[in-house]
Amino acid sequence: MSIAAHVRQIASGRFEIHPLGDHLFSVAKLAGLFAAQMHGCKTRPPDSSKWAELAGLWHDLGKYQPAFQQYIASTSGLERHIEAPGRVKHAIAGAIHTAEAGGPYGRLLAYLIAGHHAGLPDWHPDEASGAALSQELQNERETLLQALAGGIPREIISPDIVLPKPQIRKTGEVHFWLRMLFSCLVDADFLDTEAFMDDSRTTLRGGYADIPVLRAAYQRHMAASFTNANTPVKRLRGEILDACIARAAETPGLFSLSVPTGGGKTLASLGFALHHAQQHGLRRIIYVIPYTSIIEQTADVFRKVFDGILPAPVIEHHSNLEAENETAKSRIATENWDAPIVVTTNVQFFESLYAAKPSRCRKSHNIANSVVILDEAQLLPPEHLEPILDALRQLIEHHCVTVVLSTATQPELHKTRSDAFGRVHLQGLGEARELVPDPARLYKELQRVRVTLPVSPEQRRSWEDIAGELSELERVLCIVNRRDDAAMLWRLLPEGTLHLSARMCGAHRAMVIAEIRRRLTAGESVRVVSTQLVEAGIDLDFPVVYRAMAGLDSIAQAAGRCNREGKLPGKGRVVVFNPPKPSPSGLLLKAEQAAINVLAGSSGEPLTPVNYASYFDHFYGGVNSHDQQGVMGLLNRDAARGEIQFRTAAQRFQLIPDEGQRQILVGWEQGAELIELLKQIGPNRDLMRKLQRHSVTLYEYQWKKLLGSGNLKMHNDFIIQESEALYHPLLGLLPEVPDYAPKSLVV
Repeated sequence: MSIAAHVRQIASGRFEIHPLGDHLFSVAKLAGLFAAQMHGCKTRPPDSSKWAELAGLWHDLGKYQPAFQQYIASTSGLERHIEAPGRVKHAIAGAIHTAEAGGPYGRLLAYLIAGHHAGLPDWHPDEASGAALSQELQNERETLLQALAGGIPREIISPDIVLPKPQIRKTGEVHFWLRMLFSCLVDADFLDTEAFMDDSRTTLRGGYADIPVLRAAYQRHMAASFTNANTPVKRLRGEILDACIARAAETPGLFSLSVPTGGGKTLASLGFALHHAQQHGLRRIIYVIPYTSIIEQTADVFRKVFDGILPAPVIEHHSNLEAENETAKSRIATENWDAPIVVTTNVQFFESLYAAKPSRCRKSHNIANSVVILDEAQLLPPEHLEPILDALRQLIEHHCVTVVLSTATQPELHKTRSDAFGRVHLQGLGEARELVPDPARLYKELQRVRVTLPVSPEQRRSWEDIAGELSELERVLCIVNRRDDAAMLWRLLPEGTLHLSARMCGAHRAMVIAEIRRRLTAGESVRVVSTQLVEAGIDLDFPVVYRAMAGLDSIAQAAGRCNREGKLPGKGRVVVFNPPKPSPSGLLLKAEQAAINVLAGSSGEPLTPVNYASYFDHFYGGVNSHDQQGVMGLLNRDAARGEIQFRTAAQRFQLIPDEGQRQILVGWEQGAELIELLKQIGPNRDLMRKLQRHSVTLYEYQWKKLLGSGNLKMHNDFIIQESEALYHPLLGLLPEVPDYAPKSLVV
């Protein structure tokens, strides 16, 4: 048998071998090509291609071991009479060769090769699972000796091959550069393996319309949209769009788009991105959004813009994706983001940039040469801002990425913040170019509401008092800070009041939002009590909005749900009130206190750019750490010695820590049928996609209590609603065991 990288069965008793030499040279070539594209708009790009090529050439040296060849022959069925020797390590052999033969920088390249299956390793043993690279390089040298005995061709491990000096200015850039090279390697490895093992998948990749075609489609769509721009709001949206497109020729880098809610940021930023990408030869546009509910809405808007273009150029990559919006082609594109327009979440985007697993990392090199729109940038978690801004800074400086901070309430992430002693506690991104002229004027002209604030922070109001006022109004939205508060207030309001919170599964929330929009459009009475999930990106238009005291950005977002289209004869009414209790401790309370401090020292209209700047100075200044998990120390502390804790950093960098939280599969509507199907046939991709829309997250103490009472049941590794009474038809999943019969829930 030839030395094999892979073996596939092509017919009964017939097999095809993927020669290992062919695989190594193909991966080297493809990885080098990807690395060359990582610095597209640099006049003199760093020589990253040679590093990626060598990583590809040496990544599977361990497969030359006779034991590995026996293993692959046996497990593939090619040689049934050979007894498989058990799992054979192969990745570490190339890493050892790299560390020994790669010169002074060989240790750095060893991370990529050692991790191309198991994930980027730590140098030292730490809290993360998996062997440390320092130990593996020392203890597993026999794998390299066995590979050499297997006859590695001289052209593959020629002693004349040397690593060029990495063109990195400081040690703080090493980890990110290596991770981008790792992405080039693992994507090349995946793609070359796929081309041999399953070429039907390969045929589904690529073939998308290029940026100029998408830009032309966008221009046609917008021309039709603004045919009847006969209201002040629509005229201002047109002005904002024109301003964005006028700046598209500027050099790639950092931009801000500071436009009040309802100013048409989504389509205006898309217009800038398409024109900017065509002007500078950028490859794709990536929308990064905080909530899945906004992603679905944004992706729907984009699909309308590019309707009729096939294959569909827009892919969504998030956990709540509806099965009907996913095709085999779009599913494959989410693996490495090779589509021209990607809509994804903060979690998916930033955790991928700090991930260790190959499947999460492989897309990162395709972020290079892109326009990245950070929608609702003020919602980036402040306790993780240091690693987030570091990643953005390196993408901008080294990988030809244009970043647009798009929000009504700019958090001024360009700004470096220092403490009272002058010590930097948050390094900013540097100068941001504003896409619209005179944002203050826009805020004034788009001011469609009148905001009433509490007389003082001590003036707290009871829920009964608030309910009394809301009951007198026919069309009103009230936003509160806690799910318990939403349920309590809802119970005090007249029958027919709608409720929205994260205790409702995604499918349930979508149905209620659709009903709210229907009633608003029809001019019917509609009262809604909601948590802050409606604030960012959910297009609702109420004449009156009540908002429990919160951060100034939350108040502004709530105001964006009031008189959104400017159709009222006067201004809409926004009432901010102090609920019976302050916000829960932690970031919500810090945000509330920062807002109170800013509003106490200001006069006139509270929702202005000047107040937002002051608010974020107070808020960020009150956060104890902007790298709560010490991620940057793990990556940078000993990088000068080539000692990096990749895996532990990836494990710690979680934008939404689970803290024992679990998803509960609930039986709301179609959920009951899906759960039964899960019990009968087990999980599969399509079924789990659908069940994702019928799940609710509970804290550990809540789900454990309900498991103990029998109201939830464990099925394999899934927690499933068992008691019918546990899911209220209007409030969603109840965290406490209900003390009433299911029939009493019918309303």
